[in-house]
Amino acid sequence: MSSETSTVSGRQPGEKNSPLIQQYLDIKSRHPDSLLFFRVGDFYEMFFEDAEEGSGLLGITLTSRNNGGTRHVPLAGVPVKAANEYVSRLLKAGRRVAICEQVEDASQAEGLVRREVVEVITPGTVLEDTLLSANRNNFVVAVAGHAGTDSAESGYGVAVVDLSTGEFETWKCGPEALWDELGRLEPAEILIPDGQPLERSGAWTTTRREPWRFDPDVGSERLRERFAVRGLEGFGFRATGDEAVLSAAGALVQYLEELRPAGVSHLRPPRVLRRGRFMHLDEMTRRNLEIVEPLRSDQSVTLLSFLDLTRTPMGGRLLRRRLLRPLVGRAEIEERLDAVAELVERDGERRVLRDSLRHVRDLERLAARVAAARATPRELLALGISLSVVPELAGALPGPQSSLLAVLLEGLDPLADVRERIELAIDPDAPAMLREGGVIRAGYSPELDQLRGVRDDAVDWIAGMQVRERDRSGIDSLKVGYNKVFGYYLEVTRANLDRVPEDYVRKQTLTNAERYLTPELKEWEAKVIGADEKIAALEERLFQELREAIAEHVGRIQDTAGRVAALDVHAALAEVAVRNDYVRPRMTDDAGLDIRSGRHPVVERVIPREDFIPNDTVLNDDLRIIILTGPNMAGKSTVLRQVGLIVLMAQAGSFVPAAHARIGLCDRIFTRVGASDNLAAGMSTFLVEMTETATILNSATGRSLVLLDEIGRGTSTYDGVSIAWAVTEHLHEIGARTVFATHYHELVELAELLEGAGPFNVTVREVGDEIVFLHRVEPGGSDRSYGVYVGRLAGLPPPVVARAAQILKQLENGPYGVGSRATRVREEAVDQLSLFAGPPSSPALDRLDELEVERMTPLEALNALAELKRLTDATDDPSSGGSSDA
Repeated sequence: MSSETSTVSGRQPGEKNSPLIQQYLDIKSRHPDSLLFFRVGDFYEMFFEDAEEGSGLLGITLTSRNNGGTRHVPLAGVPVKAANEYVSRLLKAGRRVAICEQVEDASQAEGLVRREVVEVITPGTVLEDTLLSANRNNFVVAVAGHAGTDSAESGYGVAVVDLSTGEFETWKCGPEALWDELGRLEPAEILIPDGQPLERSGAWTTTRREPWRFDPDVGSERLRERFAVRGLEGFGFRATGDEAVLSAAGALVQYLEELRPAGVSHLRPPRVLRRGRFMHLDEMTRRNLEIVEPLRSDQSVTLLSFLDLTRTPMGGRLLRRRLLRPLVGRAEIEERLDAVAELVERDGERRVLRDSLRHVRDLERLAARVAAARATPRELLALGISLSVVPELAGALPGPQSSLLAVLLEGLDPLADVRERIELAIDPDAPAMLREGGVIRAGYSPELDQLRGVRDDAVDWIAGMQVRERDRSGIDSLKVGYNKVFGYYLEVTRANLDRVPEDYVRKQTLTNAERYLTPELKEWEAKVIGADEKIAALEERLFQELREAIAEHVGRIQDTAGRVAALDVHAALAEVAVRNDYVRPRMTDDAGLDIRSGRHPVVERVIPREDFIPNDTVLNDDLRIIILTGPNMAGKSTVLRQVGLIVLMAQAGSFVPAAHARIGLCDRIFTRVGASDNLAAGMSTFLVEMTETATILNSATGRSLVLLDEIGRGTSTYDGVSIAWAVTEHLHEIGARTVFATHYHELVELAELLEGAGPFNVTVREVGDEIVFLHRVEPGGSDRSYGVYVGRLAGLPPPVVARAAQILKQLENGPYGVGSRATRVREEAVDQLSLFAGPPSSPALDRLDELEVERMTPLEALNALAELKRLTDATDDPSSGGSSDA
């Protein structure tokens, strides 16, 4: 938005704003990039350009407010009770919202009520549950570039915070890895220095800050102050080489502290992550394996959707993170597998554990709301109920054998002191909001109990007044009532007005009745109102004191939440394994892969279990590359994906869908399955395909798993086969474990030439004019694609299918006559491929090799040319018995 003075339309020089509007402008000047929600009574109001923009984004009425004299300013407002809904819509539109509250009681204010911005909400700094997804993190990411003196120090520093849970991680990565990491995180907001070029930053809500805020020295100082330490080495930061990481982390902490003036005390110390612990999954692998997002927007089936049997929100978030960041260290993987294995074996105890987990709320986010002084009475009750379950969790699995389970259970803090204080203080039937009253439990505060007694006695006296006044006046229909405007009153119908006692004072006239007061009634009303005001003030103070006391234990709550989440994930994976007959993978340090009767974890659940055909996949020193052929719809892509998913699941710490699995640790999983245009970037299907393939070839190692489908089909047959051939040779040189599905049946010849490569095919059976897909992988190549049959299954019109079959038969049998151009092209294509097996031979070529052209006279050259022509004609003529290779 432009400067504030420019937003005041119609103001003449020398004219003053009304006090309210001037207060608004003063506060707005400190938050020019945010839509200011300015509290006025029961509404948040926006003025000037904010009102115009807000009314358009929210679809609310744009009106105006008097600004002194005859001048008006644009106005749009939303009810305070419905504010979350409107804030959510603004955040989705990428806007920031500054919440400006009345910070003093209007009835006690001298003049204009004091107002202050209590928080600025951005897409990445949301705390309200209604604005968050329960099973996924809401990350704000800071990125800082730093060019060191050597290449090892160059790259981007990345700092990541989920303010709703307090998680804080940092690491360093190169430019390409940065985009993969951002894609994995799917940040709600990204923070970068102003002026720093960052390609594709428009994919996320981007906030630019002054470059000085990203200075590494400033960042170091900010972190030391935030976590009250003298040095950062204890967190894992290095004295040299981590400048970019410190830049990002410091800038992010400073940003969060500015947005949250009340503080971010629940922010955990940063975890500094180093290369070598987690597997890096690039965007195309995440997409092709459908780990957390489906390939098609109209589907919802993903690996996460079938594995997520977690019972708690924090468990669901942890499982998502683990699937997107599998481990590469065998010891840590085995620890997770040990935990799952024990929970598989201890079936009854696992059920008890999972039943208890059902009653645990989102401890991570509850802790954050307590620390931010945002927790409501019912949220404190939820915290107390959740903590009451922790002893059940600790005792659900006595004598754990798994070292990881033992660590998780033995360190599980039930926070009995926190739970007991909540139970003593908060009424079990407490309302959702503090202002509704009745929050503090009877017996917690003697002072509060006394005030409530006074209030209740007064209410009882007033309630009894109805009977007394009926007896005194003789008016049987007389009643005592109450409303917020007039307070308590005595109501008499018009038919009985002649019997109204003289001490009644008329207060209000209605159509069919009159309302009255008496001095005695006003006296008791004052007692009720006075007691209510004191009760409300005391309840508010007691509740805030309780919340502050609990906030001192946020670190303990977060630790318990992390342990509960891990227990939840292990128990969920054990439940998945039992329900679906998964086995524990055997992890090895070699580069082998031996999967027996492997299944696709998602596909087998979508179709009837008995219809899914399991397959073996074996890669070892003798067979590192599988050339997989077979027709469309036979299941080649399913085989590729299931191999990738089984390896990923194993290294994430899960059992796998197979009869047996021996998994050699992979440093990366690469997939290229299918292709699509990237029209926005001006990239064709073939260019996208080649770009993805180039990424694989430039990044794969001998410990990588490469899964390729149809490389080169986006161009001509010759080019496609050549590229596919060369790619396979390159992967063979690297030594990467590879499964290459292709329609180029000529590549079967390559499998026979390369040591460590082998041909396999997905089998079909021909029954008359029909084919049956057997979905079984067997050794040997396939020489047909059955494309015409697949076209018929897809619904091509019968005349088109019939014509295609006719043309296919003609091409295969040479209907235009052997020696015709069509036949020669097909045969030449075969001969071009046979170059890999050795050079062709013919009389013409043999004679050409014998000629010494440099010694020939022009006449001899002409005679030799005529001779070569005769030899060529003879080999093209089938009646001559010669070869057509030339």
